Order: sequence, then structure tokens, then C-alpha cells
Amino acid sequence: MSSILINALLSSCHDPDTLFNTLCWPTDSWPDTERVEALTTFIDGIGKLPQSDTSDDGDKVAFSIAKRDIFLRKVESIIWTQCLPLLLKVSNGDGACRGKRVPDGRAEITIAVCRLLSVCINTLCDTAVSGRVARAVLPSFQLPDGETEEELPGQGEGRLGIDVAIEAMSVILPALSSNEELTTSILSSALSCIKTLPDALVSKITVRLIFTLLNCYSEDGIASKLRFILEDLCNWHKSDSPNTDSPVVTERALLCLTTLSDYLFSPAKLQQHTLSQSLSYTRPDPRRSLQFWRILQDGLTHKDNVSRKRALYLLKRCVALSEDEAVEFPSSSVSSEDNDEIIFRWAPDRCKLLREFWEDYALVMETLEENQIHVVRPVLNRIHTLIQTAANDSQGVSLFHPSWLLGVYQRMFHSENKSVMREGVDHLLELQVLRRPAFALAFSQFILGPFMDVMSESSLFHRTAGQSVGECPELGVKLQVFMVTFFSSLPQENRGPVLLQLVQRLGSQHWCAVPILFLSRALSHLPPCPLLGPDGLQALREVLRCTMITHQVLLRGAAQCFLLNSALSLTDVTLVTLDDVFSLLVHFRADESLRRGTPLWNQLCDWLADSEGSFRPCVRESADGTSTSPERETVRGYVQHQMELFLRVPASTDQTDSVPDPGEAELLAKAILLCVDIEGRTQRSGGQQTTGVSGGMDSLLRPLLDTLSRLHTNVYLPLRKTDKSLQLLLRLLQLTPARHTSAAVLQLTPARHTPAAVEKEQEDSVTVSMETLVLGVVEPIQEFILRRLSGELQELCDVERAELYLSVLKEAVLMYSVLEWNHSKVQEAYFPRLLRYVLRTLEADQIPSVAGQVSRAVAMASLAMTCEVAALGVFNLQSETTILLVHLSSYFYSPAPPPAPPLSLVNFNQTLLKPPTAAQSTDVSEQGPLLKDWGRMAAHFIRDQWTCLGYGRRVGPPGPLELPRASGSLQAAIEALSLLPSGLVLPVLDFMASMLPQVALSEEALCVEAVTVSWKLVLGLSSNPHDFWPTLQGFVTMAFHHSLLELTEEQAPGLTVTLQQIAVELMELSQAKTGVFNVLIQHCCHTWLPSDPGSEGQSQSDAMFSSALLHLDILAEACVYGPVFRRDQRLIQEVQVYVERLGEECAANTAVPSDNRDDQFPRVCVVAFLSRLQPSNQLHERLMEELVLCLLKKDEAISKSKQRYYSNSLQHRVKNRVWQTLLMLLPKLRGKFVGTVLGRVFEAGFVSNQASVKYLIEWKMVLILVQYPEHIDRLWACFSVDQEKTKTSVCTFLSVLVHLNIIMPQLKEKAVQWRKALDVILQWCFSHNFSVRLYALLALKRVWGLEGARAEAEEGAGGADGLGGLATVVKACLHQAEAMQSTGNASKNWTRIQDHFFFGVFHPVRDYSVETIFYTFPSLSEVFEDEWIPPWKFEKLVDFSQSASLPLRNPVPDLSQIQPGDWIQQDKGDQDGEERWAEVQKKMTPWRLGIQEQEPELGLVPQQRAARLGKLHSALLVVASLIDKPTNLGG
Repeated sequence: MSSILINALLSSCHDPDTLFNTLCWPTDSWPDTERVEALTTFIDGIGKLPQSDTSDDGDKVAFSIAKRDIFLRKVESIIWTQCLPLLLKVSNGDGACRGKRVPDGRAEITIAVCRLLSVCINTLCDTAVSGRVARAVLPSFQLPDGETEEELPGQGEGRLGIDVAIEAMSVILPALSSNEELTTSILSSALSCIKTLPDALVSKITVRLIFTLLNCYSEDGIASKLRFILEDLCNWHKSDSPNTDSPVVTERALLCLTTLSDYLFSPAKLQQHTLSQSLSYTRPDPRRSLQFWRILQDGLTHKDNVSRKRALYLLKRCVALSEDEAVEFPSSSVSSEDNDEIIFRWAPDRCKLLREFWEDYALVMETLEENQIHVVRPVLNRIHTLIQTAANDSQGVSLFHPSWLLGVYQRMFHSENKSVMREGVDHLLELQVLRRPAFALAFSQFILGPFMDVMSESSLFHRTAGQSVGECPELGVKLQVFMVTFFSSLPQENRGPVLLQLVQRLGSQHWCAVPILFLSRALSHLPPCPLLGPDGLQALREVLRCTMITHQVLLRGAAQCFLLNSALSLTDVTLVTLDDVFSLLVHFRADESLRRGTPLWNQLCDWLADSEGSFRPCVRESADGTSTSPERETVRGYVQHQMELFLRVPASTDQTDSVPDPGEAELLAKAILLCVDIEGRTQRSGGQQTTGVSGGMDSLLRPLLDTLSRLHTNVYLPLRKTDKSLQLLLRLLQLTPARHTSAAVLQLTPARHTPAAVEKEQEDSVTVSMETLVLGVVEPIQEFILRRLSGELQELCDVERAELYLSVLKEAVLMYSVLEWNHSKVQEAYFPRLLRYVLRTLEADQIPSVAGQVSRAVAMASLAMTCEVAALGVFNLQSETTILLVHLSSYFYSPAPPPAPPLSLVNFNQTLLKPPTAAQSTDVSEQGPLLKDWGRMAAHFIRDQWTCLGYGRRVGPPGPLELPRASGSLQAAIEALSLLPSGLVLPVLDFMASMLPQVALSEEALCVEAVTVSWKLVLGLSSNPHDFWPTLQGFVTMAFHHSLLELTEEQAPGLTVTLQQIAVELMELSQAKTGVFNVLIQHCCHTWLPSDPGSEGQSQSDAMFSSALLHLDILAEACVYGPVFRRDQRLIQEVQVYVERLGEECAANTAVPSDNRDDQFPRVCVVAFLSRLQPSNQLHERLMEELVLCLLKKDEAISKSKQRYYSNSLQHRVKNRVWQTLLMLLPKLRGKFVGTVLGRVFEAGFVSNQASVKYLIEWKMVLILVQYPEHIDRLWACFSVDQEKTKTSVCTFLSVLVHLNIIMPQLKEKAVQWRKALDVILQWCFSHNFSVRLYALLALKRVWGLEGARAEAEEGAGGADGLGGLATVVKACLHQAEAMQSTGNASKNWTRIQDHFFFGVFHPVRDYSVETIFYTFPSLSEVFEDEWIPPWKFEKLVDFSQSASLPLRNPVPDLSQIQPGDWIQQDKGDQDGEERWAEVQKKMTPWRLGIQEQEPELGLVPQQRAARLGKLHSALLVVASLIDKPTNLGG
């Protein structure tokens, strides 16, 4: 509204107050926006009127002083009665207080009211009023008491919504510039809101409040407020750096700094023009703040890409400002103590170097925002440039802080693309600059942090191209070299702390098996140095106890070996005690790594011997309570003291205690054996006899032997002492297995490697001494155990104690069964007495009390242990123990009491009567321990019954049970499967294996139920490897019993269909779980063709073998088996192969039993099975022929369903496996049968196949024609097929003719057949297809070389066999072929096809072997390496039968020594390293002036490409760049 209109309105209005009141609105109403705007205009116009003493001023309206005072009072009232209440209404009504944007209509009213408020404040020109208004709005920015930071300020009665408060405060601020205290308070509140408000409001506060505030000040005020803001943001970031909210703090700080960047980084030239020199540097310089650079570096590696852009933008502004100022930064006045804290430096005299460094740095960081590896890889050379620049900067203080380089690696480590991540890891591992101590120290925390985080990624450890299965992954090799370099470069005083932190990282987070294996391997190769103290050994214990507990057994064992090697070479023995050492050693399991007799055990013995006397002495407490410390700590002294402590128990120990923790016994047993072995090795190294070993062990074990000798006679011996002494004895016996059991144990659990040291372990002096010493106390031990088992164990805790007694008794009986006097006493006195007590207890009426039920549980466990010992053949058949066990079935099959049916088998699946709890209490806390122990005891009670039943079936009366009893027993076994935990069902499956054949024909439905229920149980265990594999083995033995395999569909249709279905499901399960099919095929092959037939007659062997014909699908599936596993599964398998290849070097290969879960094992097993078949046996002959037909059908099915398939696809692999099997079976097939399938072999040649399949088919054709030359005419017929149908497949038959020199000696009418070959080859020499012509010319050259000279001589002599004009044509073709030597790619292809292995070194007859078929050919045919089956697998894993017709290994090494290659591959050539990436996109830095300055090589690359491609090029260059502006990055 113009001033003229205002004057007119006031002059015509006699009472302006009335007009003023008319424009106002009632406080309880909601005005229109137009009314608010009208009032705003009115007040603004009135306020601009001149002031006079009178009203008479011509045509102009003027205010008298009195009227102006009245007007100003009304204006002030407008603020308090109109503006603020209306803003409060807007806040309460539109949800702004909850952080929501004001709706459009309310946004308009908010803007209008804020403008009115601004006009009122400007009209009043009273700082006191504006101050009061600001103080009224200010609480809206603050959190009230009791409000959390998750809520928003501005909530509550009387407070404006934060959105409205921002708008209101922004119009108040210009009037407050003189009130320093209030503006500082407002600024503090705004910064507090920045820390708590949602992202959408943070930018608004920054722009509307902070910008407004800064614009109201002079330069001095701006500098003061900027300093306040910068300090607040830096302090906030510093205080929150250790917290999890640090990324949020960094993000907010970067947003504010980017928004204020134009204030913080004003160009130096602009300042000089606008300000005096004295004021040009008053603004704070963020570059001088260390925390500012911390914010930038955190931002460069932030997970949010916008924050990364903001940080990089700020960095560019800092660099640009430094370059414009052209002054040294920081100044030389900075003290030397602060030099280490300076992250950014600038030197004008090195401006070019600095500018190039930071531009390259920005280019790298921008490029790393991309995820495509082809975009990132070209700038990796820039990282080299950065590092070299930083490393070469050695003039005085370094200009480039290493922390900037760490940001580059961290960005690569956090990339979403695993290839970029891998490139970053590889680049860091090859970083040569880490050889410098300063850089190594600067990188140390990064290595312990982000680098260790990225190393936990298992996928990084996949082998690279060119590496074979079983090699150490390239990353593992680089990691080893890197660790050695890194730790060797660290300053000596920092190595120990850094290593300790690294080991602690291994134990403080989740690690997969593969990364921790190779990290442990790298640590084991560090140079010996005393770095680890007690804290280090404690950290290693955490790694062993927590990190690796769920890893695969073999990989866990290998990692344990590496970690123990690391501990031996890196422990500072002067800082640790022997107690620390043995507390660590107890976590290295004997069945996984630290097995006695292995090189690792011997290495440990040598280390302890060398370090003896250097360990820090332990503080020992004697019996009288005094503490002593020996001057020189020895292993023997430590063991003797530990033995004393171990056997020292309070005399008043309760007789109902639970069994002590076996960990103490494990530690002491390992220490005793190490001590004895150390002394024995010391004696041997000194040339002494080892006779002193017996005396040394006697003195160590004497306290234990004294205690054991008094077990039977001293009834007052504390129970805890007897338990601990028996625990120690048990572990000693288990760690030094008895000599007579070693062969059986090794046969049952074959290790991957059995070195000579382990084989001699059973015969060494320590084992002999142990047996001799224990023999002196074995009788009182047996007497004591028999007494305790015969009625003294009556508490729930005694059930576990009974397990200890039975384990000791079993070990003792097995150890001394070779001693006649002890053996006789055991089987004629001890066990008969025990068995009589057991039977009396089991046959007595049950008493529902704890004592009565515990007695029954102990009795059944004793009976089960006796059966297990008897099953090992320890007892004589005529002994009283065996006689009692033979009559065991009379107890279980005893008739039921009269109310029950006579054949109810009441003693099957007996359960314990649960005793009532205290007053039938329902309190769970009272029942808990009883219920827990009771369930375990009841389950073992049922399990023990089936152990006894299984033994009874093996040694009981010969012949089958009566049908009702047999079916009842099987039904009871099915019920037991539902009663028992999955881990305890093995005895039930063992029993079912003996019962199923008896009832298969009469009770087929029951058998189907038994097999189905068992299979479901196995499937339920698939996620529990500890129980799955033994249960699967038991199930396969039961369900695929030879008697069941012999059943035909006519005899048992339901059962045979069920078995076939389960076999299919088992094969499907094996596709996801390696090793499942191995169990089935190994069992079937052993069943059908045992390695040791034994006493079975030929008729019985044939009967068992005939069942293979009924299950041909299992054999056929094994021939083509090979699942395509996920990459993580394949990685685990390949690393396991690597560990196995280490052999005796890794003790885990000796300690961990072989599991035969190799995914190639089914093929290896079936090939070994087929190699043992005899063509003279009609059943064998029939099986082979049916298998050949089945495999040909599989090949044809794939060819029909998949006309084209990719190399190394599943179809390719299956076809390759089919023809490998067909090829190895060829020598065993009848000639007549070969003639019937030859046509199908030729038909396969016409199909488009991958190279590896094509070579096998061609090889088979050649061998058939060599063995059966009468079929040569069928080969000529293949060339008569229509050329349009054959196309390039005729190359297969031309390849056969290349080897005509092998076939010719077997042919009749050689000249005639040679002439036919010449005729068919010549017609293909003129094919329009280049590949066909090439194959034909090669065949022509080879065939002509056979008889060409002879034929020409005969023609010259006028013989009848002259060639006519053919000789001229042939010579012309061959001349043309040789002339191709100078015509580019044609010459290369002609050379390559002649040098190709199939046409060069390979000899179809001489090279016929399993090695060539399954290993050499796949490796030369570009088949993936997981398809190669090395010959050692046939030697080690199976019983392979070699023969003259099918040798295992190739007689000559020529074929295995050549490199793989295919003549048809494209010319790869050698590309220059820089030119390799000439065709990928490159990012351009927009601030560079010229293209040549940016990339000098870009001027050359297009010309090079054009010259190479033979094309013209135009100098077209497309450049695209995102524009970074603070308005964008600042939100």
C-alpha cells in the first residue's frame, strides 16, 4: 500500500484509532491472511509518517508526539495480544510441534504473522521490547525438564512449535545485534537444536537463524560468532567420537560447516578488497583446528554418500584457500610438540606438488563412489602416486599425513562391490611404504581396526585365476608377507602392544573359519621375538575358547596348530609363568591339534626344554598356608606341585558331591606327558639311554598311584579325591592309548596322515612305563569300581560318577586283556559278579525312589559297557562272562505277567519311575535340577537297553527270532526312536539293521514305517553335524542292508519303492550338504563287491552283487555326481584341501580323523568299483553293459533338451563325466556289445559339444577302431551325411582321421582304406567353413604323410595303385596351408592346431590311463579345476584295482607337462599396462584448465587405438561433472 494511499486514508479518517481497532481481530478468533497483511501494511505506513508538534502540515499527514506514543503502545500490544497468541494457535493446531511441516494455508498465515511481528519490532525500534519477545520465543528451542532428546523442543503449553519458532526468531534477530548476551543464548539454542532435530529442520535452522544472525553483524561480530560455532561443533564431535552416535554427529557437523563454507573460506582476494588489512584475518580459520580435520576425515569415510561429498567439498575449499593465500600453513611459530597433531600442511614453495597431490586425492575419492570395478581400477595407479608422494616427502616435516591415505583404503573396504574391496585389500597388502617405521606406526591402528574388519570377509580368500585347488589362496600368501613386513617395520617398543591388540581382536568379534585360519597362519610366520606376556596368552585362550568353537573341525585344528606355533615363537617366557602356559595348552585338543607324537608336540617339548628356568616363578602355597617362590622354575617342579594341589581336598568333603570339573585333570595329564617326553627327548639328544623315563614317570605319578592303591581298602578316602584321581588316570590312559588297541582304533578312525612318530607312539617307552605303573594298582581300582557299581551309587549325581567308573574300567580291561592272570580274573570273577548283581537289580520290582531308580540306571549302564567290551572280542567264548551275556536275551524276551499278552516284550523300552519331588512341589526352582538330570538319565537308560539288545542279537542263539517276537522287537525299536534324543539312537538303528531282513517279506508295512521314521530323524539332524554323520552312517547301514537291496518289486513293492525314494532324497540332500552321497555309495560298493570277501562262497557273493542290477540308478548317479556348490561352500572345501595338502606339517591332519566328505569321492569310489569288475563274470558283464546304456541315455537326454550349453555349466559337466566313465569301461566290454553301441557313439559325434566332451568322444572312436577295426566302414559312412546337417560337427570325425596312423596297423587292405581316407578328407578341404577347412588340412597332412610317398613312387612306376591327379591336388592344398604362415590370424591358427595337445603330444593308446581320463584331459580342455580328479585320490581314498588294460598313472609324463591351450581362442596378445584401460571412462576434475594438463596420455590413447583398429578417429571428448555448491551440499 503506497504512502499516498495511506495519507489519503488517514486524512479522510477522523479517528485513526478506530481504523486501527477495525483491522485488529479478537484474540479468540482466527483471522484471514488478508486482514493480517492489511494490519501489517497499516502499521508500516503509520510508522513511516513524519513526526510533528501539530497535525497541520499541508496535505501531508503527520503524527504528533502524543499520538505517536499512543500508536507505539498499541503496536506493542499487537505483538503480545495478536502476533504471539496467533503463532501459538498455529503451533497447536497444525502439528508443527510434532515436527510436521505447516500445511499450505497455515504456512501462509505463519508468514503473514511473522511479517507483522517484524514490522511491529522495526516500528518500535526498542531493543528492550525485541529482547522480551526473543526471550518469550527462546524456550521453544529448549528441551523442558524430563524430556528426552528423541522428542522435539517446542512442545508443551505456552511454547511455539519449532517450525513456527524458527520463522519468528528469524524476524526478531535483526533487532538484537547489539544484545551480545541474548544473541549468544539464541545461537547456543540453535546449535543445540541442530544436535537433536530431524534432518529436515537442521538446514532450516542453519539458513534461517545462523545466516540471519551473521548477516546482522559487522566483520568483528561475524568472526566472533563463527568462532563460537566452530568451537561448539568441534567440541561436540570430539566428545561424541567414542560413542555409537558419532556418525550422526559427523553428518550434522558437516552439514553446518558446508552451509557456512562461504563465511569460513572467504577468498583472500575478496577479503583484501572489502576489508582493511587489520581485519582480513579476524575470522576463524578451520584449518587450524585439529578436530575440524577429524570431522573431515570421518566424513570422507562416512556411510552416507552426501556426507562424503560434503567432506570432500570442504577439503577442496581448504586446498583452494591455501593456494590463494600462498602462505605457509601452519606458520613456523607452531611448536615442535604440536607437529604430530597437524594433519594438513601447505608450503607455497611446493605449491605444484601439493596441488597435484590433493587433486589426485579428490579424483580417487570421487571415483571410489562408483561400484563398478572397471571404473575404479584405472585410478589405482593414482593411489600409488599419492603414496609415493607422501613417502618421498622427506624434506623436514612431512607435508602429507598418512591418515589421508587410510581414508582411501577405508572407502575401498566399505565398497558394496566385493571386487573393489578385494582390490583395496590387495593394494594395502602390497604397500611397500609400510617398510618405513613411521608409516608402519601411523598405519597400526588402522590395521587393527578397519583392516581387521574387512579381513573377516571370507569371500576375499577365494583362489585367483591360475591357482589350483589345494594351493594357498593368493590373499593368504600376501597376508603372510604383509604381517612379517608390518611387524618387522614397527618400532621395537610398539610391536608387543600392537600384536596384543591384534590377538584381542581375533577373540572379541565373530570370525568365520577361513579368515581366522589364514590370519593365524600369518602370525605363525612372524620372526621369533618376545612380544606376548600373560595378557597375550589370555587373549589366545579367548580365541581358542570362544571364537573358533563352532568352526569346522579340520580348519579349527589347523588354526590351533598355527596359533600354537605363534605362541611358541612370540611369547616372552620371562613374563609368563608355567601356569599361564599350561592354562593355554589345555585348550589345544588332542583330537584336533596337540596330539602326542606329532611334530607339533615335539616342537612344544623342545620349546619347554629350552625355556626351562627362564619362566617367571609361580607363587606356591604349601600345606601349612605359607607362600614360596622357587628361584628356578622347571616343568618337573611345576608338575609335582600341581599334582600335590590336585590331590589335596578337604577331609570333610560331602559324599554326595557332583563329579569335579574334568578340566583340571586334562591340564595335569597333558603336563605330565609333556614333562616325561621333555626328559626323554633330552636324554636321547644327549646320547643317553631312555631307561630313566620309567623312573621319572614313577616319581611324577607316585602320589596318584598311592591314592589309587588305597581306593579299595581305605573307606574313609574323600569321595572328591577318588573322583579326581580316577579322572586323571582316565585322561592319562586316553592320551597314551594301549598298544593292543592301536590297530583297531586306527582302522575305525583313519587319520589323514599317520607319520612314523605316531605309529611308534604305541611302542614308546612312555606308553610301556605307563602300562607298567598302572598295572600295579589296576586290581584295587577294579575292586573299588565293582564295589561302587554294586549298590553304593544311589544319588542323582552318582549317575555321572558311574560313567566315570565305567570309562576307567573299560580302559583298564582293554589295556591289560593281554595279561592272562588279570584277564582271567576279570572275566571269571569281576564281571560275572557284576553281571549277577545287575540282573538281580533289573529283575527286582521297581522302587519309585531316587536310590532305587539310580541303581537301575547304573545297572543298565554297567550291562551296556560290558556288552561294548565283549563286542571287541576281549572275553573268551567259554568264559562265564560270555555265557551270562549269551543268556541276556532271556531277560529282554521274558514272558510278560499274566495280565499282559504273552509276547508283549515288557522289558523293551523300560522307563524309570520318576520319584515324587519334595511334597509334590510345583516350584520350578525346586524341581529344576531333578527334572534336568532325570531326563538325561532316563534317556541313557533306554539307550543302554538297545546297546544290550544289539549285542544280544549278534551273539545270541543262531537263527531268526519267531515272527511275532521279531515284529514286536521292530515295533519297539520304532517307538524308541520317538523316545530318545536324536544323538542317542545309534544302538536302535544297529538293532533294526539285524531285524529288518527277518520281517521284510512278512511285515512289509512295518519295515516301511521303520525306514521312513528313521529317515525323517536323519533329516531333522541335518543342522547338527555332531550327531548327523554317525546317525546317517547308521541309517544307511540299516536301510540299505544287503538283504533289503536284494528284494525285488514283486517281493516287496512298498519297501523297494520307499528305498528308491529315500535314495533320491539322499542324493538331493547331497547337493546342499557335501559328503551325504559318499556314505551311501561307499556302503553300496562295499556291499556289492567287498574288498575282502572272507569266507563267503561264490554263490553268496553273486547273490549280493546281483542286487546292484536292481539299483543301477545309484551307480549311474555316482558316475555323474558333482553338485555345483555355493561359493562359500566351495571355499570351505578348497581350504580343507589346502590343509590336507600340508600333510605332517600341520598336526591337525594327524589328529583329526578323515571324514571322506570330498565331493569327488562318489566318482572316485564308483570308478574303483568298476575297475574291480571282471569281464569273465557274467553278472559283472551284465552290470557294465546296462550301466553303459544308462549313461548313453543320460547323454542323449541332455543333447535333446539342451542344444546349446555354456562351458562348465552343469550340462557340460555331466556330459563330460558320462564320457569319462564310458571311456574307462571300454576295455572291459564285449566286442559284440561295442558293435551295438558304436552307432550311438557316432551319433554323439554329430552333436554340438564342448571341447572336453568332443575330445573324449573322438578318443573313444579311435580306441574302438583300434580294438575292432572291422567297423572302419561305419566311420566312412559318417562322412556321407548331408553337409548342411553336419556343418562343423564333421570336425570330430576329421580329428579321428588325424590319428589314422594309430588305426592303420590294425586294418586289412591298408592301401584301400588309406585311399578312402584321402577321398573323404579332400572334399572337406574346400568347405566354406574356416574351422572345417583347417581340420581337413591337418588330417590331410597327417594322412598324406602315412602313404603319400609310397603312392607317388608306385604311380611313377606305373603301379595299379596310382593316384592319378590326386597327388597334385593334395600337394596344392598342403602348399596353400603352409603358405598361410604369412597371412595374419590364419597362420596363428594353423600353427596352434598343429601344436594342440590332442593332435601333437597325445597318443590315444599309450596315454590311455585313469590319470589322463580324469585329470590330464580336463586340465587341458579348460574344464574348471574342481572337475579334475588327481591320481592320488584313487590311491589314498579307495581300493583301486590296476590292470594292464587300464593303468592308474600315465607311463610317460609328456602329456602332463604341456600347458593348456585351444587353437580356436581369440588372439589375446599382450597389452600394455596403461593401454589396457584406455577404453574405460575416466572422471575429469573440473577445476583443471586443460585436457593435456589433466591427462597427458589422453592425447595419445585415441591415436593408438585407432592405429590398432585400423580406423580413423575424431577428437571428440565428452566431459560430465556434477557441480558441487554449498547450496546443494548444505541441504
